[in-house]
Amino acid sequence: MNDVIRVTGMVISAMPMSENDRRVELLTAELGKISAFLRGGRKIGSPLLAAGRLFAFGEFELFQGRSAYTVRSADIKEFFAFLAADPEAFCYASYFAELAAYYSRENVEDLPLVRLLFYAVRSLHNTRLDRALVRYAYELKLMQTEGEALPEPPFASDSSAGRAWQYVLDTDADKCFQFLLEPQPFREFSQHVATLRNGLIDGRFRSLAVLEDYLSMQQ
Repeated sequence: MNDVIRVTGMVISAMPMSENDRRVELLTAELGKISAFLRGGRKIGSPLLAAGRLFAFGEFELFQGRSAYTVRSADIKEFFAFLAADPEAFCYASYFAELAAYYSRENVEDLPLVRLLFYAVRSLHNTRLDRALVRYAYELKLMQTEGEALPEPPFASDSSAGRAWQYVLDTDADKCFQFLLEPQPFREFSQHVATLRNGLIDGRFRSLAVLEDYLSMQQ
């Protein structure tokens, strides 16, 4: 019998595999990005039903198979239930998860990335924050976490935008989203982050296109 592996992480994608089963992708602190099966995870009353919800965060017990893991049990600590009733927040969270998946590697521990994704998604529920600003702060902090961020903005900046850049880099993930900017510094800060991101990240994210389309329809 295989040994039980215990991990902490978040469901970053989920899809049905049969009438009763579900396959999920987990971003975990101990094993990075992994695929796992939930046997019976679609059945009403299944103890694994909650573990198949997108963005479910908690502790998972796994068995390792040849090409994927199987979830034996899960203790879900946070569902981010507000996302189900907030399409905009859901779009942002989906982009955050896809970007984290882009950087994560299979079977490589990554606690900083898991923590950053958790706090970024949680920040979307704070009505005092600007979600667009949370997005750019997340992108910058993620690039720093992966060793790619510049210590200063890539071009001359308004002092407030420059201070925001330093604040994100110097602040832990649980607090790095807790600030606001006036419109002009926000535009500069977002341009700085976009310039760095576009120079480092190769590829187009489907969830970002969905987010941008949704936001354009709300204007």
